Amino acid sequence: MDVRRADERYRGGDPAAGIESLHAFSFGPHYDPDNLRFGAVLACNEERLAPGAGFDEHPHSHTEIVTWVVEGELTHRDSTGHESLVRPGDVQRLSSAGGIRHVERNDGGTPLRFVQMWLAPLRPGGDPLYEVVHGIADSTPYAVPEAGAMLHVRRLAPGRRTAIPDAPFLYAHVVRGEVLLGGAEVLAEGDSARVTDAKDLEAVARGSAELLLWEMG
Repeated sequence: MDVRRADERYRGGDPAAGIESLHAFSFGPHYDPDNLRFGAVLACNEERLAPGAGFDEHPHSHTEIVTWVVEGELTHRDSTGHESLVRPGDVQRLSSAGGIRHVERNDGGTPLRFVQMWLAPLRPGGDPLYEVVHGIADSTPYAVPEAGAMLHVRRLAPGRRTAIPDAPFLYAHVVRGEVLLGGAEVLAEGDSARVTDAKDLEAVARGSAELLLWEMG
């Protein structure tokens, strides 16, 4: 189990433009050859956008992009004609495949915070795909077969225990609160853990907590 703390993330964005970014992996100008990926996960970025701020149209290709909104509303528009509002509890996925362009903005009147995770596809190319699952339940895993990965959302009441999926590669990111992972490590908000050959692990909430788990082969 390799634990990475919230304050170890690379700081990016453009605060003057209302964009604050924290990167758990090598990203953009923050190149780190020892921190390029774990399993299929290429990036785990926490983004905070002030009202009216956002990312203008930009391209992606050969990446599975999964977004989890923590607070506020994310406006998405892409070059295939999709436009949607993504709210807390929704899972958004953009499969950029052979190439797509999109816009991400906070068009609301309150701050927006979201976690965006990039995964490497098993095979390059193909046609772009976009979908939103509104109000995903804790008991409903979200599959990204193109990357051989499964996302599990855990929203835990104080003291509640939850099983961690057994997997060759397991990536855990704490969105809010604190959890005791595997009986050994306390992870606080923004902390993450990279577990190889995860087996018979559980997480216990210390207070209310929200946890994202990637199960990967």
